Amino acid sequence: MSNLFTPYKIGPLELRNRTIRSAAFEGMCEHNSPSQELFDYHTAVARGGIGMTTVAYAAVCQSGLSFERQLWMREEIVPELKKLTDAIHAEGAKASIQLGHCGNMSHKRICGCTPFGASRGFNLYSPTFVHKMNLKEIDEVVAAYGHAVELAIQSGFDAVEIHAGHGYLISQFLSPYTNHRRDEYGGSLDNRMRFMRRCMKSVVDAAKGRVAIFVKMNTRDGFRGGMEIDDCITVAKELQKCGADALVLSGGFVSRAPMYVMRGQFPKKAIAHYMPMKTQWWLKAGVLIGGKIVSPTVPFKRLFFLEDSLKFRKALPDMPLVYVGGVTSREDADKVMDCGFQMLQMGRAVLEDTDFVNKMMADEHHCSECTHSNFCVGRMYTLSMACHKTCTDITPSLRREVAKVERQNDRKERKLGYK
Repeated sequence: MSNLFTPYKIGPLELRNRTIRSAAFEGMCEHNSPSQELFDYHTAVARGGIGMTTVAYAAVCQSGLSFERQLWMREEIVPELKKLTDAIHAEGAKASIQLGHCGNMSHKRICGCTPFGASRGFNLYSPTFVHKMNLKEIDEVVAAYGHAVELAIQSGFDAVEIHAGHGYLISQFLSPYTNHRRDEYGGSLDNRMRFMRRCMKSVVDAAKGRVAIFVKMNTRDGFRGGMEIDDCITVAKELQKCGADALVLSGGFVSRAPMYVMRGQFPKKAIAHYMPMKTQWWLKAGVLIGGKIVSPTVPFKRLFFLEDSLKFRKALPDMPLVYVGGVTSREDADKVMDCGFQMLQMGRAVLEDTDFVNKMMADEHHCSECTHSNFCVGRMYTLSMACHKTCTDITPSLRREVAKVERQNDRKERKLGYK
């Protein structure tokens, strides 16, 4: 039996196996609250054999919302979240929730205020101007992290995953690309980690050992002028000191290198198709005209973060590490385990087939049938994330686009020797 399917205990959490549904944004929370669709999806993943499924991602406060259909942690949604975690537990899996703040990646109509970040600037994706956080706002967001953890515990979650990567708020403080401050929160890496340390203290103090604390972080930002591996390893060591139970090793920056996070082609036609024409016609046109320029393709390959993640494995020998990025088969999963990672996360594989883990357990040669067209990514920005194979509202034009991308990906996979 593969080590993949052995139990693993971390802090107060014990998983039935080493698999975790990654914190991939679902877009299933209309009015920023849990929905039946969210309930059905995560319970299906739990039924499919996953060790733990992660609800993603929940804003710690209203100013942290970046999407209209995103979860926002507040007291009135606790009963519905408790129903969800109870159902996940009934299927034998554990439940985690990713907590974060988008920082400058928002718009006033979504987050209820002028967006803010580590420094002032302009958010091209909304688009809108953003202002530099003042000390009062910093204090408020720090406190919001702790309060969100308390709500997660009341909701029955077994773990929280703090989002400190991908160019969202904590990452905006860490990266020299977005942090140009001249006070105690800017300048040196030690200063740029100050906001992260304060958020982690708020989280750890609220958790009181009752939930496992995972932190998603970058192995690198993925572009010149961003964080590179050496500084990210320093951040990882600091997170270990701060009380993180495990680190989830990802990469990329949604405002600068979005496809470095997900890999493959930017799904401009799917994004533009689902945007409401009346209110966002100008943004729709911008995506179609300049989408691939702003978000160039980063070719997909299996285990695309493994090379960088192995450097973290060597630098942090005693830290539980979670691998994420391009796990498409039982072979890939076993390789990750053999490389010394304690757990692994999967996103698109368990969206395409919620029974993916059970099938890997039954067949050591099982491989995901996800074709990485990224249609699901394009749809989730306006509606919920859904695979094109099961989506009922996909148009003939979009099906042709998906088929075209699939053919291109198939040729690349054959060239790489995957087929």
